[in-house]
Amino acid sequence: MILPIVAYGDPVLRKETEEITKEYPKLDAVLENMFETMYEARGIGLAAPQVNLPIRIFIVDATPFGDDEDLTEEERNFLATFKRVFINARIVEESGDEWAFNEGCLSIPDVREDVFRQPEIVIEFFDENFKKHKETFKGIVARIIQHEYDHIEGILFTDKLSPLKKRLIKSKLSNISKGKVSIDYRMKFPNAKKKR
Repeated sequence: MILPIVAYGDPVLRKETEEITKEYPKLDAVLENMFETMYEARGIGLAAPQVNLPIRIFIVDATPFGDDEDLTEEERNFLATFKRVFINARIVEESGDEWAFNEGCLSIPDVREDVFRQPEIVIEFFDENFKKHKETFKGIVARIIQHEYDHIEGILFTDKLSPLKKRLIKSKLSNISKGKVSIDYRMKFPNAKKKR
């Protein structure tokens, strides 16, 4: 089932998310709905708060980067098959010199900005079968994971922008929260005027 993606300004995007257990009700359906929703919106990552669930789950599908000619063949091959579920994730280490990459977010349509992040992370998480993992990721995958991980921490990519950039996009963000944005996927706007 395709769910509405929660827009900028909704309090759920700022909530502290809760860990879940493998007994979480209908977990398979939650994950299936999240993937379906992400694909409908042509995203590469989606966190549970973005579909109005304040729990520590996010998904990543980096396979579209498998065709990116700017990457090495090794990177393309890795990305071409990278599709993962992250449950109760904790980043335990970030390392390397920060690098800028132009980021966007399904909850903040039509806003893209350069964000600085470290290129390597170590993350602990459970997969969809509640098998525990501790893995190191680098480059594009690390960046996608960091972006989605921020969502389960109540952080948006716009929080990482300079004060000047934040001022420049303030009216855009306000319009998004009011539903004054053109999108081709389902969204839930916190401050949209109700139709009578």
